[in-house]
Amino acid sequence: MFSEEEKKEIDVELGKYPVKSAAGLEILKIVQKYRGWVSPESLSEVANLVEMTDDELDSVASSYNHIFRKPVGRHIIFICDGMACWLKGYDKIIEYFKNRLGVSLGETTNDGRFTFLPSSCLGVCEQAPVMFVDDDLYTNLDLEKIDEILTRYK
Repeated sequence: MFSEEEKKEIDVELGKYPVKSAAGLEILKIVQKYRGWVSPESLSEVANLVEMTDDELDSVASSYNHIFRKPVGRHIIFICDGMACWLKGYDKIIEYFKNRLGVSLGETTNDGRFTFLPSSCLGVCEQAPVMFVDDDLYTNLDLEKIDEILTRYK
């Protein structure tokens, strides 16, 4: 069941598209915003609303790496794995994160604070290596900078 807040935002999105199915991805983003992730039940609820099958909507959700189909941490770290980042120390940064957070790519810390995910090119190659934490972009990463950044997220 959609909350009142979700319903308001969903109605706005539905009004933007000539067919309901076109709003599917945007509605999934709304659900995730309020629930933290898109459960199978939530996906089914949205699929019914936008007149798609669960499988059709799941194929949309799974092709977009910012829709989470399992619970994630309070903060999402997307580390760029594009070529420029690889050339500028991606492997050292990944190893540092593994040691610092105790998780590998695709995992969530035991305290639920961070989920650590790879991301294809983030589009700022001239400032590699780069990462997002939630909606915040960080560039020209080094190990010292990473420690300082992580302290900002509780």
